Amino acid sequence: MTAKDTVRAPLDRRPDDCSLDEVQYHLYVVQAVAQGEADEHAGRVIPHEQVATELRRTWLLGRAGLFGASRPRPPSTNRPAALLKLPATVRLE
Repeated sequence: MTAKDTVRAPLDRRPDDCSLDEVQYHLYVVQAVAQGEADEHAGRVIPHEQVATELRRTWLLGRAGLFGASRPRPPSTNRPAALLKLPATVRLE
């Protein structure tokens, strides 16, 4: 399949009144999938078990507070919004 055919296929499935943002997004997805397939074919992948192990370790350490999960918030964000002092020029409507 040529690059032109690859671009034409998702465009033909879109409605005639689709936006340029939609077209750009679908072309991005096609390109990202093609890049992922090329990476897989070239062996540039991480085994599922390795990813699962790393995520588990990160989540467990994060829950222990090692990644700032249990760090207290700055004092200004601990107060309700109604108690914050606003400049006189700010109007709340």
